[in-house]
Amino acid sequence: MASYAVRKSLNLAPTVRALPNGIPSAPRLNFAARAPSDAHGHGHGAAGPRVDVPTRLTGTITSPSVGLVSKTFVAPPPTTHLHQRLIHTSVAVKDAPQVPDFTPYHPKDETTNRAMSYFMVGSLGVLSASVAQSTITGFLESMAASADVLALAKTEVQLASIPEGKNVIIKWRGKPVFIRHRTLDEIEEARTVDLKALRDPQRDEDRVKKPEWLVMLGVCTHLGCVPIGESGDYGGWFCPCHGSHYDISGRARKGPAPLNLEIPPYDFNEAEGKLIVG
Repeated sequence: MASYAVRKSLNLAPTVRALPNGIPSAPRLNFAARAPSDAHGHGHGAAGPRVDVPTRLTGTITSPSVGLVSKTFVAPPPTTHLHQRLIHTSVAVKDAPQVPDFTPYHPKDETTNRAMSYFMVGSLGVLSASVAQSTITGFLESMAASADVLALAKTEVQLASIPEGKNVIIKWRGKPVFIRHRTLDEIEEARTVDLKALRDPQRDEDRVKKPEWLVMLGVCTHLGCVPIGESGDYGGWFCPCHGSHYDISGRARKGPAPLNLEIPPYDFNEAEGKLIVG
């Protein structure tokens, strides 16, 4: 009896969802995993099947005498590899031998440690104050006047070198200074002047420290010219630039000068017989 094989086509619903680009969606498959090393690279050596290849179905095909084909497929159980995972921690064991023992370095007395801290802070403060003082002192010294300027700050004149009734002109801080050794008649004349007639009223006693010595700046109070001594209408000083007249006490008496001649700071050195201007 002849045998006939019956074949029937069936349209089954897809069991795997595909992505828009046509690649099957398999989120549980690791396509980046490397195949284990085996003899011929099929991935079924001692290490087991590959994880990125789906399991193949195995089975048998039988043809009975009735003519129908019987197919039987069996999926082999997957091989599972178990790996032991260990708990890792970075916490040091309390009694671990590799941890140094710092007990000998701990302070035995908190008071001693505090006193040492106070001492260090105090020493640092004193050192900082000393450095600041030195810096400020050096800065102020750099701003002070130089030796040549200090030398011009004061001028000394030997009084014995000036005869009675004569004038001496010296230089002090770039300005001329008039020193007059007055006679008794000049002193009497200067003190009998009526103050009401003066443009800048000032007594002769207020302009001198000793009656016989008159010390003034030789700068005209009008425009800063230098007057000429022993001249003018009052026997004192005369400024030829604009016609200012000063008496024997240096007071303005005539002309455009508004004020008397200025008196600089000066003092007498009785022990050495010197006049110190400045």
